[in-house]
Amino acid sequence: MQESTHTNPRYTLWQMVSYMLRLGALGFGGPVALVGYMQRDLVEERGWISAADYKEGLALAQLAPGPLAAQLGIYLGYVHYRILGATLAGLAFVLPSFLMVVALGWAYVRFGGIAWMQAVFYGVGAAVTGIIAMSTKKLTVKTLGRDKLLWAVYLTLAAVTIATESEVAWLLIAGGVLVWLLRAPPGWARRGTLGAASIAELPLAAGLAGSADPSLLTQIALFFAKAGAFVFGSGLAIVPFLYGGVVTEHHWLNEKQFVDAVAVAMITPGPVVITVGFIGYLIAGLGGATVAALATFIPCYLFTIIPAPYFKRYGKLPGVVAFVDGITAAAVGAITGSVVVLAKRSVTDLPSVALAAATVLLLWRFKKLQEPVIIAAAAAAGLILYPLTHS
Repeated sequence: MQESTHTNPRYTLWQMVSYMLRLGALGFGGPVALVGYMQRDLVEERGWISAADYKEGLALAQLAPGPLAAQLGIYLGYVHYRILGATLAGLAFVLPSFLMVVALGWAYVRFGGIAWMQAVFYGVGAAVTGIIAMSTKKLTVKTLGRDKLLWAVYLTLAAVTIATESEVAWLLIAGGVLVWLLRAPPGWARRGTLGAASIAELPLAAGLAGSADPSLLTQIALFFAKAGAFVFGSGLAIVPFLYGGVVTEHHWLNEKQFVDAVAVAMITPGPVVITVGFIGYLIAGLGGATVAALATFIPCYLFTIIPAPYFKRYGKLPGVVAFVDGITAAAVGAITGSVVVLAKRSVTDLPSVALAAATVLLLWRFKKLQEPVIIAAAAAAGLILYPLTHS
């Protein structure tokens, strides 16, 4: 495993901040694509982050609740520049997409909905499926190599994710524990005795009901903090949770508004979970957008920087290395499964199949082709094809 070089970074803090700003402004494709971009750009091409640090960051991001890509970005900022780096990298990654969804929220409210959004998402959704399929392929090859045990863990998680259409958090941990016990078993496991330690389940979130009647912004803060603190997996995993609270429980938005909010998240760059900014804007304007975004991202920030020193300190122990390898294989398997789930929802007819296939072929043939170019072309194609196929 490649060693971390945190004492001698090959880049400045402001170079990392600049990269995260660019990724937040131009990184399309959701969490799967974004973690792939970080590996390609920061590990393979620039050599700023070691492969070992990237794997540790990906494992920690999957272990902790909250949006995957944002947590990985925060961790990579932490690697060489600690809390200041984590804070600035996280803000830089989230800010561009937050400003975009707030602007779209203003337009949505001002002009009574965005009718063209379905057409754009039709094209963009198909192209994004192709982009994340290619990103996942690279991530899988780099992470697993020819290790049969890791491939077994990977395939199991991919199959479960496809079957359940959700990411099962305890299976991610189980993948890490399995590889740990087989590769670097502790003394009690070698002796064949049971240890007293066990993995406790996360406590369920407490209900929001109470005798007092809090202000709307307080209700928004409490609900979205719960979303950020108790939902595992990629940004896509938070969507069902948000639906239950925003539409069913609190009745802040209707069905159409919620679907439009998800579409906004998918057609804008940056983390998919930034849809909380759009939802917050529809509920309570700029204040609602700001409170919703902060409440969602602060828990994931804390869940990243608090355990990060321990990952750095004990990350090279054989048992920890084995556990990280196992949970990373499980995480990549879950990511691969989520690609299939997303494809089932985005690639629904022959034109969308053709768009997804064309995206894969273009990225395969032209290695330097920029994803925003493909997204723009797919959006234009969607505006033309959607009225023809859905008339």
